[in-house]
This record gives sequence, structure tokens and C-alpha cells, in this order.
Amino acid sequence: MVSVVIAAYNEASVIGRCLDALRHDPPLELVVVPNGCTDDTAAVARRHGAVVVERTAPGKTDALNAGDAVATTFPRAYLDADMELTADDLLRLVAALGSGVLAVAPRRVLDVRGCALPVRAYAAVHQHLPVMASSLFGRGVAVLSEEGRSRFGPFPELVADDLFLDGLFAPHEKRVVDEVTVRVRMPRRTRELYHRLVRVRRGNREVRGRDGAAGPDASGASAGSGGGGGSSRLAWAGVVLRRPWLAPAAVPYLALTVAAEVASRSSRRTAWRAEADRAAQG
Repeated sequence: MVSVVIAAYNEASVIGRCLDALRHDPPLELVVVPNGCTDDTAAVARRHGAVVVERTAPGKTDALNAGDAVATTFPRAYLDADMELTADDLLRLVAALGSGVLAVAPRRVLDVRGCALPVRAYAAVHQHLPVMASSLFGRGVAVLSEEGRSRFGPFPELVADDLFLDGLFAPHEKRVVDEVTVRVRMPRRTRELYHRLVRVRRGNREVRGRDGAAGPDASGASAGSGGGGGSSRLAWAGVVLRRPWLAPAAVPYLALTVAAEVASRSSRRTAWRAEADRAAQG
């Protein structure tokens, strides 16, 4: 049986759909951790058959650790509450574990319906970056084998938990399963995308400061130079060279990337707030 851990902050409007999609016979172990909620997330999750562990204070890290403490089986899946992943697709991800593969994630499709033109342009370039085809972050779901989960103890206090997970595994130990796709909603407005990119880059820097090592970051740039360096920083150019029709899209892509990098260097720390992210997306 698979254990699924879902940290949930004011997710009453979406958690039911998330859990319904995961219905299976025999049932999966579904653990929902409402944290700091002021809505009916816990009640909705209970009605849909989940084990509920309520936390009074908001915080994704504590919620993930509380869920891990209750979950009893492996493989272990970590799922965002606003994702709709079917049980069959989850089991396809689980089947990809083994033979040295310790962590898997689905292929992502960026949903730009109703988005501003600069957002659509950014997504057109971003979705083709090589790092996005092979990394665990930015998908809303990751599945670890028992050996993979043994790579670390409690989740550390980081905003970019998916980037942290990605950095634990060598390229041959992680896999993106192309047969399983998830739709990741892009922010509708340009300003909302900009603020999200700032948060992502601050999270990237936080992970790098903890690990003291270079590597890809969740924006697709090299982590070794605070948002871009060497061939990784120029990955967008490779995307455009191979797809010259994307050249006009590179202008807003670069403008947003550079602006977010500059802003992310401020000292302000941004807390994790799934509800705020979803509100920004519309």
C-alpha cells in the first residue's frame, strides 16, 4: 500500500476533489495535515476518508513532518492539496521505482488558459528548459521509495521543499514518468508571476545556503551563482535556438527572470502560503 501525505492550508475548496481522485480498492493510506486552517479543511478531509492530523500553527514543514509521523507504509507520496492525481496514475509512478530509482515525479504541463500574454510567453520558454524535464520540483507531487525516504530525517525548515528533495538524488536515482502528467496552473497576471518567481528564487537561495552546494534551482537556472551561471544560465538560449519561433517570447522571459533575481536578493523572508498562491492564480 502507498502512503500519501498532504499538507493543507485552508484547502476546503479543493481537498475533496484531491482525495476523491485518489479513491482505490484496496484503499491508499491518505494522511491530510491541516495546518493553521480557518476553514473546514479538516472536516472535508475526514468526510473523504483521510486520516487527519490537525496542527494549530501554519507551516508546511511541520505539516509534512507530522504527516510522516503518522504514515505507516512505503512508498511515500507527497502531494499538494490542490493537485488532482488519480490513484491509477499514482500507482504508475510507484511502479517506476526500483532498479536504482528512488524518487519519481510526473511530467508537468503548464496551464496558461486565461493568462496574460507575458505569462504565456514566460511559460513557452520555461517549459522547454532541460532541467524541467528531469527534476522533481515544480510538479506538486513526488514519490519516494523507502530507501529514498531514508536519505533524510525530518523535513528541514525550507520554503522550497521540492527543491530540497530533488537535491538528495543523483540523476540516475530520480525519474520523471512521462506517461503520467499533471497540470500546473500558471498565475493569470504578470505581476503575480513576478511575485511567485521572487519567492521561488528566495527559496532556491535558502536551499543553497543550507547545503552549501551548487545545482539546478527551481527556476531552471544554475544554483551556483544565485540564479544563473554558465551553461545553465544560458539554457533559455538553447531553447530558442532549437525553436526560433519562441524568440519573441524570450524578451518577457528574460525581463521577468532578471527582475525576479534582483528582487529576490532583498533580505525579506517569504513564508509558505498555498492559499495565497492559489488566490494569485485566480
